[in-house]
Amino acid sequence: MGLLHGSKGSLSCLAMILMLVFGSTKGDINKDKEMCENQLMGLAGCLPYVSGEAKVPTKECCSELKIVLNKSTVCLCIMIKDYNPSLGFKFNDTLAMRLPDSCNMHASLSECPNLLHLQPGSGEAKIFEDHTKKQHHSFTSEETK
Repeated sequence: MGLLHGSKGSLSCLAMILMLVFGSTKGDINKDKEMCENQLMGLAGCLPYVSGEAKVPTKECCSELKIVLNKSTVCLCIMIKDYNPSLGFKFNDTLAMRLPDSCNMHASLSECPNLLHLQPGSGEAKIFEDHTKKQHHSFTSEETK
């Protein structure tokens, strides 16, 4: 049985993420991280999807994501940016960035570098910039078919 099966395992993993994410903060992002702490706990049901263990997010995951996105997209940006691989479970940032689309919701993750006060072109901003380029390329390719 994987680490992410069952609600206790999911909550434990998410609690570890939150401790690492919120334990070492700097600058303006402190307030954002504090605001998002409880909201991100609600996304524990999304861990099987963002780990690649589930092909689609659960209804619970999408319901919680809707709550998070209604309050602030920055929380999803923080979750994606601050994942730490040393936590010992899989986290596919590409799947995490597809989560809103997979739940039939709109979230402009291209805004994440600005929301997180990241330097354009920096390593931290790269994941969001690459995702935006892939989405634009995919959209453009579909238009030309």
